[in-house]
Amino acid sequence: MNLAKTAFLGSIALLVGLSVLLYSQMAGDRGQVGPTLIVYCAEALRLPLEAIKLDFEKETRQPVELRYGSSQFILTQLDLNKDGDLFLPADDSYLTLAKQKDLIAEVLPLATMRPVVVTRPGFNKTIKSWNDVVAPGVKLGIANPEAAAIGKLVRDHLTKQGLWDAVTKQQPTFLGTVSDVGAAVQLGTIDVGVIWDAITKNYPKATVVEVPELKGITAQVPIAVTKRSAQPTQALRFARFAAAKDRGLEHLHKHGFQVADNADAWALTPKLDVYAGSMLRPAIEQTLDEFQKREGVRITTVYNGCGILVGQMKTGQRPDVYFSCDTQFMHQVRDLFGEPAVVSTNQLVIAVPKGNKHDLQTLKDLGKPGLKVGVGHEQQCALGAITKETFLKTGVYAAVQKNVKKYAPSGDLLIVDLRVGTLDAVVAYQSNVTPYAKEIDAIPVTGIPCAKPEQPLAIGRKTLHPQLAQRLEAALRSAESKRRFEALGFGWEVK
Repeated sequence: MNLAKTAFLGSIALLVGLSVLLYSQMAGDRGQVGPTLIVYCAEALRLPLEAIKLDFEKETRQPVELRYGSSQFILTQLDLNKDGDLFLPADDSYLTLAKQKDLIAEVLPLATMRPVVVTRPGFNKTIKSWNDVVAPGVKLGIANPEAAAIGKLVRDHLTKQGLWDAVTKQQPTFLGTVSDVGAAVQLGTIDVGVIWDAITKNYPKATVVEVPELKGITAQVPIAVTKRSAQPTQALRFARFAAAKDRGLEHLHKHGFQVADNADAWALTPKLDVYAGSMLRPAIEQTLDEFQKREGVRITTVYNGCGILVGQMKTGQRPDVYFSCDTQFMHQVRDLFGEPAVVSTNQLVIAVPKGNKHDLQTLKDLGKPGLKVGVGHEQQCALGAITKETFLKTGVYAAVQKNVKKYAPSGDLLIVDLRVGTLDAVVAYQSNVTPYAKEIDAIPVTGIPCAKPEQPLAIGRKTLHPQLAQRLEAALRSAESKRRFEALGFGWEVK
């Protein structure tokens, strides 16, 4: 009886445990709950951010606290309080100040705003230009240029036009935030104010006036993850939510903000497909791994010879990012991608076992009788195509072809055969050889431009996550990525 009871209780415990595990896994799929995210947010963004916060909390169960103020105030608070996960000023000029203080990491664009003039109810003077705004008898209100983005941008813009002195002579009322200016106009405590076009609907009693002197001003509204965030993955998730065209940007657009057309689609755990030439794998795989962990995304990588990758793309495969071993293979699929950017170079070398017993110094030496030579496959990989081009330009193609015993889709496979002794020499990249410097000697192939190919990276035109892909590109072009490339013998070409 006791055994039966014990077994029964054990079964119950097992069932409860499995249920808890299943619930945890399901909860994890919906977004892991963490400590409250703290967002320092410009006052001008209060209404859309309140709606974004509610939607995000409902969808992910992650609590969010919004702390409002003028752009300068929230920057100061972020710096002084030593906390905060996200920073959302009304203009990206405050990102420059934040970067100078080393406060922020990733930045996502959200929207744009423009300043407009608003007049109080019952104001009977005509406003057609800035001169009318600063005319005698007009009570003007502006957000403090030392505290608020709109005041700073308007002051700097009018100063360039020689119009700011007229403002200071009028002794306007400087208010704390743009919302304070809007409220003062609607209440009639000032005659004229300058506020963002995106928030004019909050003050229906005010009259909106466009003046030509302000038309050149546009505020770029960003959201940035702070370097102090203890939960950067969750912070990035909120930033992606706010910047998603089918989530946060819908609220921003509804509230009058101009939003970008090429924004990302929302996904709790977005997925990026990355195609990359095999020789790039050791240089990029750690960067890709760190990126997907920090962002909370999934990266699927396909490494292969670029000829094979191009063939897959021509039959319908559409990666989000393509990192090619050579520009000619990027050119073959140029219609599928945006403008490519060269990241690195890789020197072609003759690789031989340590000691170079056959005394191979030039490409011509590869034609010595009895040698067993390995090269890249001419159609399957950039290495093979570049090697053939180099042989042809140096006039050794026919002589060396007689000794070629192995065509491989990647340089790494050639190095394997060289190390086990089935080949006497191979033509490979410097990066293929560097990890085996104690076993292999490398003789650079110099004097031939094509023997030092460039590696370009491009983002797919049809990717669902262009901004995410751009941040991945930035990670692959970062100083830490440069260190990894150069340690493997690559040249660095990021400008």
